Amino acid sequence: MYYKLINQKFEDIFDHTPFLSVRAPGRINLIGEHTDYNHGFVLPAAIDKAIYFAISPRNDQECKLYSYDLHDSHQFSLEKIEKSDKGWANFLIGVLAEIIKKGHKIPNGFNVVFGGDVPLGAGLSSSAAVESGMGFALNQLFNLGISKLDLALIAQQAEHNFAGVKCGIMDMFASIHGKKNSVIKLDCQDLSFEYFPFHAPDYTIVLCNSGIKHNLGDSEYNKRRAECEEGVKIMQNAFPQINSLRDVSAQMLRSQSDKLPSIVYKRCKYVVEEIERVTIACEALEKDDLVTFGQKMYETHEGLSQEYEVSCIELDFLVEQTLSLETVIGARMMGGGFGGCTINLVKTDAVDTFIEEIQTAYNQTFNTELHSYKVNITNGVEEIRKAQVSV
Repeated sequence: MYYKLINQKFEDIFDHTPFLSVRAPGRINLIGEHTDYNHGFVLPAAIDKAIYFAISPRNDQECKLYSYDLHDSHQFSLEKIEKSDKGWANFLIGVLAEIIKKGHKIPNGFNVVFGGDVPLGAGLSSSAAVESGMGFALNQLFNLGISKLDLALIAQQAEHNFAGVKCGIMDMFASIHGKKNSVIKLDCQDLSFEYFPFHAPDYTIVLCNSGIKHNLGDSEYNKRRAECEEGVKIMQNAFPQINSLRDVSAQMLRSQSDKLPSIVYKRCKYVVEEIERVTIACEALEKDDLVTFGQKMYETHEGLSQEYEVSCIELDFLVEQTLSLETVIGARMMGGGFGGCTINLVKTDAVDTFIEEIQTAYNQTFNTELHSYKVNITNGVEEIRKAQVSV
C-alpha cells in the first residue's frame, strides 16, 4: 500500500518509525457545480485516491518536511513561521500557522513525510487533501481537540492565506467528513450537512481527465460570480428578502426575466436549477434510483455548457461520447470548468471497454492522451496506524 512507501521513506530519512500515519482522501463532486458561492448545495464524496502522511514529534523547535512525490525537503523553526519559496511547502506551513492563530499550542517541532496518488491537475483536490491531512495529523499528534468542522475551516484559511487561492470549503469539508458508500449534501449557506447513501453495486465511477486547462478559467470564474451577484442585486428590487440565488425560485426568476440582462438571466437560471437538481438527485439516491440521478448529471452538464458557459470542446466531446452508450447512465464535466475531468457512471462489467474506446476516440480527435481513473467512495481523513507510545 502507498502509505507503506511513505512510512519507509520516513524511516530512511529520520532513522525511526513514524509515530502516526494518516490518510487524507481527494474528493469528487457528483452534482452541484458553481452553487457553493451562491449559498446553494453541493454533493461531494471522499475517494480512494489519497495523500498519506507519516509524522513524529521532535524534541526541539525544528519542523522538517519532505515531499515524497517531488523528492524535495524544507525545514523551518516554530520560532519563525513564514511563507516558503517552495509552493508545495506552503500548504503544510499554512495549516500550522492557522492552527496557532486559532490559539492552539504546538509545543515542539515535528518530522513529516507526505505523498500520494491523487492525480495532480485532475480536479480531485490534491491540495485540500494535503491541508486536511496535515491539520488532522497535527491535531492527533499534539492532542489539540480541534473539531472536524474547524479543521476544514483551518485548511480553507491555509489555502487562502498561504497558497493564495480564494477557494470555497467544499474540498476540505469532503476530505475530512467523507463516509464510505455515502455522499455529503453540504449546505454552503450554513455548513449543515447530511449523508445520503450511494449504493451502486452494478456501476463504477470513472473519471476522464481531459488533460486540458484553458487559461481563461480564473478570469471567467470571477465573471460568473459577478454576474450572479448582479442578478441578485437587480432581483432585490422586487424581492428585498433575498440575499443570494439560494433564496430565488425558478418562478421568481422568470418573473424578473425582462429586468435582467440576457447573459445574467442565463447564469442565474443555471444556478437556480442546479440547486434544485441537487435536492432531486438526493431524493433519487434514497430510492436507489441511479437512472434519475444520472439524468440530472446530464442536465447539469447541459446547463454548464449552454447557460453557464464554463465547458469547452474537449469536455463536451467526452460527455457527448457517452450519450449513445447504454452502459453509461450519467456524465458531466466536474469542477470549475474550461478543462479538467468528466465524471461518469458506467456499468461495472463494461468499464474497461468504455475506458479503452473513449481514450481512443479522444486521442484521434484531439491528439491528446486521455487518462481515466476508476474511483470508489471512502471514509474521510483517518488514522492508519499509531505507535504504541505516548507523545
